Amino acid sequence: MKTTVLTLVTTLGLALPVASMGQTSTEVDANGDGVLTIDEVQAVYPEITADAFTAMDVNADGALDNDEVLAAQEAGMMPPTEG
Repeated sequence: MKTTVLTLVTTLGLALPVASMGQTSTEVDANGDGVLTIDEVQAVYPEITADAFTAMDVNADGALDNDEVLAAQEAGMMPPTEG
């Protein structure tokens, strides 16, 4: 039972930053690859500029992973997690 709960908590913890951007993860991550491209982000948040996206993309791989999304939310660069 503890293993099941720990697995569930870990899975939710990794998925929440993308899923909690005011949309479901499948609505934001249109191609389902687990990261967000500038096109996917701007489809949901058109006010986020290319320069802002580049600043959020800390590892400069052209996509936002869960850690980068969470950091951007905490820095106020992307809308925070909803309720």
